[in-house]
Amino acid sequence: QVQLVESGGGLVQPGGSLRLSCATSRSIFSIYAMGWYRQAPGKQREMVATITSGGRTNYADSVKGRFTISRDNAKITVYLQMNSLKPEDTAVYYCNAWYSSSSDYWGQGTQVTVSS
Repeated sequence: QVQLVESGGGLVQPGGSLRLSCATSRSIFSIYAMGWYRQAPGKQREMVATITSGGRTNYADSVKGRFTISRDNAKITVYLQMNSLKPEDTAVYYCNAWYSSSSDYWGQGTQVTVSS
């Protein structure tokens, strides 16, 4: 059973910051690509940022320059630092671990709400 444990969501004002965390097992963390996706009400789930086991990153255009994905090998945790948050960033954020089409796992999701 693969577990992805997310934390760090909440309510923040526009322009504020939040950091999401996703902890998993070392066997997953060492070989899987990790990522953050989000789903807003009435919209499809979309990729926010991904990071390979080797550290290569990829970002959605809408978050480039504002969000940073990183991985801490000692803590076997992936982070998403979100700065300059906008109301349109409001969504449920999901952590993902991907190795192949048959090895693709999701966390339970954490709510991020950007509102004044």
